[in-house]
Amino acid sequence: MGQLHDDVFRSLSDPTRRRLFEKLCLEGEQTVSALTDAAGISQPAVSKHLGVLRRAGLVSGRQAGRQTHYVAQQEALAPLVDWTRRMGGFWDKRLDDMEDLLRRMDQ
Repeated sequence: MGQLHDDVFRSLSDPTRRRLFEKLCLEGEQTVSALTDAAGISQPAVSKHLGVLRRAGLVSGRQAGRQTHYVAQQEALAPLVDWTRRMGGFWDKRLDDMEDLLRRMDQ
């Protein structure tokens, strides 16, 4: 896995960042003020979390006057989806192998 993949995983490991990202995914573009009101933490803390998400490619922002509007970049989740799919296949195979072993032991 490359650095960008690691950044996606690291960014989403924090529950506050996950909530911010989920809000942007579900509700669309939001200002920092709106995100701050919903997050229940300070504006500087929200801005710091958004910076981490932005560096990982999970959000992008655009300036409109004095406000920054953020939007989720859901396609940035592709490495997470790919990894989950690969690991799911790995565990499916392992469980199938164990089921076969248990079946042979019962005979």
